[in-house]
Amino acid sequence: MKLRPALRSEFENITKVWEASVRATHDFLSAQDVLELRGQILNDWLPSLAVTVFTDESDAILGFSGVADEKLEMLFVAPSARGRGVGRALLNHAVSEMSIRLLDVNEQNGQAVGFYRHAGFESFGRSPVDGQGRPYPLLHMRLVSSKNLI
Repeated sequence: MKLRPALRSEFENITKVWEASVRATHDFLSAQDVLELRGQILNDWLPSLAVTVFTDESDAILGFSGVADEKLEMLFVAPSARGRGVGRALLNHAVSEMSIRLLDVNEQNGQAVGFYRHAGFESFGRSPVDGQGRPYPLLHMRLVSSKNLI
């Protein structure tokens, strides 16, 4: 298993991982929300981020992260790979190699909020809507301790 920069030719597969992960963890999103976001992920967001993939021995993508400046913009893990250290490895890499210190997380995604808090992030603000103006609050988090990383 390894971490490496994503290839643009992999964006369709990365988007499939995103969709499977969202459908497994974001039960507050409607099917229409997911379909609308899917196009934005593939065509707008992935091309604008530094994307890192976590792959298995056969180079299948098990998870990915997207970073801009010092902010983690996305981190998603395939449902079949959850609980296997993929998210932790991606987050560790984003902190240690990409110098991320900030992230936003959907407040309604309690597992992700707990994951980031355990990793040393704390909330410093909240938005009542997501980046698309939908009624899905975001918690703004910053890294205060990296002792639980690595």
